[in-house]
Amino acid sequence: MLLTGCGVNNLPTYDEQVKAAWSQVENQYQRRADLIPNLVETVKGFARQEQETLTAVVEARAKATSIQVDESILNNPEKLRQFQQAQGELSSALSRLMAVSERYPDLKSNQNFLALQSQLEGTENRIAVARRDFIAAVERYNTEIRTFPGRLWHSLLYSDMELRETFEATATDADQAPEVSF
Repeated sequence: MLLTGCGVNNLPTYDEQVKAAWSQVENQYQRRADLIPNLVETVKGFARQEQETLTAVVEARAKATSIQVDESILNNPEKLRQFQQAQGELSSALSRLMAVSERYPDLKSNQNFLALQSQLEGTENRIAVARRDFIAAVERYNTEIRTFPGRLWHSLLYSDMELRETFEATATDADQAPEVSF
């Protein structure tokens, strides 16, 4: 009874929170991957001249969804970086697709496209929130392992639990605001 109040269960609890937060990131990526085919089909009907952009989106989606993601990715920084890079390439391709909609006003007038564009923007926001929550969960978990009394419980009971890698931007110049030109 005394041990339950002194943080002995914090590490497994925080570890599960990290896993749950990462699952939410994956969930949002899956939502985006499911949404993109519908967006691409709608845009194809109105923008045959932008086939290159649409092909890039399809290829980026295929690459992003070809990486098998499971719980082991959290313990493998290289696989995590590869997964994040593929998602970054997909985001880049989607940005180009959004630029197409600005160049061709008839695309913007299509209600289906606007609805799908809105869903996509909402999904990108959800991904950002899920990433933020994952980063916070990893921070809490790693802090618990490295501070007292978590450090004590880690060495005594949970030595198999390692520090977790946090989310890192994989796009080059991710810290720079993108240029928008019309």
